[in-house]
Amino acid sequence: MTQHHFALEKEFVELHTLLKLLALAPSGGAAKAMIAAGAVSVDGHTETRKACKIRAGQVVRVGEDEVRVS
Repeated sequence: MTQHHFALEKEFVELHTLLKLLALAPSGGAAKAMIAAGAVSVDGHTETRKACKIRAGQVVRVGEDEVRVS
């Protein structure tokens, strides 16, 4: 498993933007498709909302990648 850390500059980041910023998806469209397909989980639950607000303390998983947001 590959672990990533993402430090927020604002109160939150939208899920599809986070995936794009960390290059876990090649584009914003690909990130939205991955989310819609159920390939992304937030705090252990499958997340299908592309604009889900990710805040500090949450953990996002995509395949073998895990992102800890601070």
